[in-house]
Amino acid sequence: METLLSQLTNGNALFFIIVLGIGGTFQNGFHVTVISSPSPYIQCFINSSWNERYEEPLAPHTVTLIWSAIVSLYAVGGLFGSISLRWVAGTFGRKRAMIGNNLISIAAAVIMMISKEVKSFEMILVARFLYGFTAGLGSNIHVIYLGESSPKKLRGMVTLTSATFVSIGKLAGQFVGLSEILGREELWNVLLCVPTFFAVLQLLTLPFFPEAPRYSLIEKNDADSCRKALQSLWGRGEYQLEMEEMLTEQASIKGVNSKSLLQLLKDRSVRWQLITMVVIYTSIQFSGISAISVFSFDIFLEAGIPREKIRYVTLGVGVSEVLTSITCGLMIESVGRRRLLCCGFSAMSAIMVLITITLTLKNTSYWVPYCTVGLVFLFIIFYSGGPAGVLPSLTHEIFIQSCRPAAFVFTGIQRWLGFAILGLVFPFLIAVVKSFSFLLFACMCLLASLYIFFFVPETKGKTLLEISEEFKGITVCGRSPSRERCPKSFETRL
Repeated sequence: METLLSQLTNGNALFFIIVLGIGGTFQNGFHVTVISSPSPYIQCFINSSWNERYEEPLAPHTVTLIWSAIVSLYAVGGLFGSISLRWVAGTFGRKRAMIGNNLISIAAAVIMMISKEVKSFEMILVARFLYGFTAGLGSNIHVIYLGESSPKKLRGMVTLTSATFVSIGKLAGQFVGLSEILGREELWNVLLCVPTFFAVLQLLTLPFFPEAPRYSLIEKNDADSCRKALQSLWGRGEYQLEMEEMLTEQASIKGVNSKSLLQLLKDRSVRWQLITMVVIYTSIQFSGISAISVFSFDIFLEAGIPREKIRYVTLGVGVSEVLTSITCGLMIESVGRRRLLCCGFSAMSAIMVLITITLTLKNTSYWVPYCTVGLVFLFIIFYSGGPAGVLPSLTHEIFIQSCRPAAFVFTGIQRWLGFAILGLVFPFLIAVVKSFSFLLFACMCLLASLYIFFFVPETKGKTLLEISEEFKGITVCGRSPSRERCPKSFETRL
């Protein structure tokens, strides 16, 4: 039996995964964490550029407002990038869409780089919007491209690498943001342009890789290109069974073009898939990961870690997230998506309850804050190895070809709108209920775990049509017997 490494290196699949990752979700992960490091320097720049232009300083609340706009425009750009996904990916294909996305990222970096020289904070606003746009568009295309290029037996592991590159991007943003690297006042504009180096690298290398095989055959009806793409990525072979499975899916959609978002929302056959995405995405956003980010500094400080050393502990959290994501990728095909999701949410719920207890009792004994630190690390591990890791694979697998682009538009809108709403609501929530907000997050995680246990079928090792039939068989009281009448699975060489 072939090992995982040999399957990835029979062709160019391993290099393909890396090249897609550095220009895909890595960019989003980097921009999410890197913006906190130069925050005081950018706010100082806003004030000084205004003062030099109008010969009067800005009021502190105005500086804060402009800084908030710089932060939030990233989410606005991500929303517009997600909305444009269906048209861009359908018009230009997966490969050319990624290449075009890199060009926008390079343009954003040029604007960001020269903003300091021309003393224009408005250019930072524009650059942040464009960075968000490329994150919203590129992250979604990244997952679709991976899923449409991978065989059934490796589909979960391959698509999960998109989550791994998010974690790597977050860690890279934290690392280069250190004052010993680029986190200094004179280099803040360089710091915010670092991801563009990887975008350029993808721009130069991606043209040598093929278009997504599934897209070539199902949407372009080009069997020759599909076969050549499979051979390029996964090694020599005719791949007849893989192509037969794609043709079966093509026949099932009966030549229907990619659906619009409105058509998808009206389609009752994907009702349970949409409900599943709403439940899981909402649960992740309100799982408490944002609360952990907000409270982690205070938690580490109360545990006796020196203030100047906390950033290095945060790097340790980032490393654990990356390692857990890699481990999840190695386990997902054997353990299954459903079990990882269910166990992940259940463990996160229990950890949130324990964190509430330890935060309430933090002054009763010297060892309680250390327990809280350990629980923070555990939460990150179960979050990365469960919901955050499995979600890209599940989102791709539960929708067939004609529904997938619109489905990613739907989940993208939900993710970026949720990000913006949470940013507005969360500070008030923390101010009112403080550490007891963790109990609310525990309830959300528990509800998600129960929903997955009772309603979400396993997708491991099944064709996309089989998965679609599984969801059609779900009823309010459980799953109907129609699940047993799924088409016979295709056994492929891969």
